[in-house]
Amino acid sequence: MRKTCLDVVYELAKKDDRVVFIGSDLGAGTLDQFRDEMPDRFFMEGVSEQNLIGMAAGLAMEGFIPYVNTIATFITRRCYEQVAVDLCLHNLPVKLIANGGGLVYAPLGPTHLAIEDMAILRALPRMTVFAPCDKEEMARLVPQTLEMSGPSYIRLAKGGDEIVSHADRGFEIGKAIQMRKSGKVLIVGTGITTTRALHAAEELADEGIECGVLHMHTVKPLDEDAILSQLDDVELLVTVEEHTLVGGLGSAVGDLLLDKAPRAASRLIRLGIPDLFSDKYGTQDELLEYYGLQGPQIAQRIRDTLNGDEEKVA
Repeated sequence: MRKTCLDVVYELAKKDDRVVFIGSDLGAGTLDQFRDEMPDRFFMEGVSEQNLIGMAAGLAMEGFIPYVNTIATFITRRCYEQVAVDLCLHNLPVKLIANGGGLVYAPLGPTHLAIEDMAILRALPRMTVFAPCDKEEMARLVPQTLEMSGPSYIRLAKGGDEIVSHADRGFEIGKAIQMRKSGKVLIVGTGITTTRALHAAEELADEGIECGVLHMHTVKPLDEDAILSQLDDVELLVTVEEHTLVGGLGSAVGDLLLDKAPRAASRLIRLGIPDLFSDKYGTQDELLEYYGLQGPQIAQRIRDTLNGDEEKVA
């Protein structure tokens, strides 16, 4: 997914002289072709994320469109004030590309797990937050960010992720994509959790439990109509995210229900990462399983909830 994203940035730069790339201590070979062909618009800085954001802001004020890339925890936690004051306050068209959103860097432990990134960036006025589900959707997203007026955050998955998106479903910033038609249950996913939601829905369909899957590639602004329009037809609404349960997709959906459909709030269950720093190391898939976010575990949580098994749900 990262390679696809950066390749698209390179293609945009070839066509549009406003596009610049700024990286932070990235691996050798990253966008070498971009550097060789457009050296005046390629900047590889050291471990100085606050400086990257300041550079990007200055370039944006001069009419450029900067795409900034580094590890997700560094581009969010380490330079949060600069993102807020330099980018959001001035509504600058800087695109933040975050390597390793969620549990991707599971072998490196809690310092590298970007599990609160969407929450803290959702809190900033004017920030748009994206979490595509696979590389093909990424290729449809990035060109549409070019003319966005304000700052945006693009959360990258590990790479090599299963392709579940389809071009014929279209792609529009801020508009959710219905991956499966709703039945008794509607699962709302974002990023790679949409893939896990689809696996859960397929498993439950074999048992006669029809589950819709709604993919929120844009977490902010949330596509409220896509959710509200289906509430009358579902018994259970489930959000699934590779993110802490505080402030992410589930919180956004919960806020929506409390504000516009309070009677439906009791039908919502939120699946995600507890409000804890991870005490486990391993692979991304191992941590997803540890937190109950793989397809079979999502399916079981839905079974337990529909069956009223409070002990298992708790």
